[in-house]
Amino acid sequence: MSEQTQEPGSSAPRRVVVAGAGMAGVQTAVALREQGFTGTVSLIGAEPHQPYDRPPLSKAVLLGKAEGSAFDVDFEALGIELRLGCEVRGLRPGDHELDTEDGPVPYDVLVVATGAEPIRLPGAEGVPGVHLLRTLDDAARLRPVLARRQDIVVVGAGWIGAEFATAAREAGCAVTVVEAAERPLTGALPAEVAAPMAGWYADAGAVLRTHARVVRVEPGTVVLDDGSRLPAGAVVVGIGARPATAWLSDSGIELGTHGEIVADQHLRSSAPDVYAVGDCASFPSGRYGERLLVHHWDNALQGPRTVAVNIVGRASGETPAVYDPVPYFWSEQFGRFVQYAGHHAAADTTLWRGDPAGPAWTVCWLRGDRLVALLAVGRPRDLAQGRRLIESGTPMNPALLADPARPLKAATA
Repeated sequence: MSEQTQEPGSSAPRRVVVAGAGMAGVQTAVALREQGFTGTVSLIGAEPHQPYDRPPLSKAVLLGKAEGSAFDVDFEALGIELRLGCEVRGLRPGDHELDTEDGPVPYDVLVVATGAEPIRLPGAEGVPGVHLLRTLDDAARLRPVLARRQDIVVVGAGWIGAEFATAAREAGCAVTVVEAAERPLTGALPAEVAAPMAGWYADAGAVLRTHARVVRVEPGTVVLDDGSRLPAGAVVVGIGARPATAWLSDSGIELGTHGEIVADQHLRSSAPDVYAVGDCASFPSGRYGERLLVHHWDNALQGPRTVAVNIVGRASGETPAVYDPVPYFWSEQFGRFVQYAGHHAAADTTLWRGDPAGPAWTVCWLRGDRLVALLAVGRPRDLAQGRRLIESGTPMNPALLADPARPLKAATA
């Protein structure tokens, strides 16, 4: 990818437009004000709701323990213009205009933060009782389903499938999770790490069916490829998400193999004065030596700070900040708190701390003698210490690291 086009020393932008009012978009707008930006900031969101956080949707909001999860941000006091219920439809970088359903919106700098959209189950569109869980409206539609304690089929044993199954079991629903692969979390974790998690479903009273493909969905029934017919008062689809970037197809902005915006190390896109942040963008990681596409909350929290610093600092010729985080996410499922930090793809050693049949254990991945990733189940101290050790690149002693009684910070070489 060629060097991006925002040049140090250019005139200060007076109007920043942020497309997308989720975590990444909101945090970008707030960070701009925190960095001292005094120009116009406009935040455009497709949903009509006040901007809200998504993790509570699969937990408190879904179970009726909370009515919503709006961000605690005083947009008016910060001088942030909200344009909600306004869908973006296209971008003309040459004109510095964003096309929306309400008409064109000019910008000096645009930040694309449109996130990701759930992948739909082929053939299930329009079938009554089929649900996604991505938005506040999705959660609102599913709450009465859980309240009625219907038989529920969850398609996909990934993170969102496990979290929804957890909530549904807590609500007293009969739950069957069908997964086309041989195990949960295929593609996210190695087989030996994900294997212990398969037993969590049965422990919670949910049925997990692997090697099971959905042939079709009928009202009240899910038909599998082995001929099984599963009763389903509701079907919840959790088979992944893709960057919400289809609206950029004619913009000339470089998109990657997953449809994501290909950003550089400063989170700049290939178009002049256009940044990209959050689920819709990949970035090159010097730490891991490859391009990362991270669909998790923490990435949408951290990236906006880099974007804001670079927007504010470019007019004064400051060296652009580099975005190279240690990826982090968490999941609450089946009574367990699961945390992950780093990126394990290039690791050459896997070490276990504790018994995976027990309630608390950690997996550590090393490249040489450096910790590059870890998964902690019920061991938050391991996660906190391990994340700092990954960031610092501290050499580790594998023999000490494998001792679950020893703090990670005391397992250095």
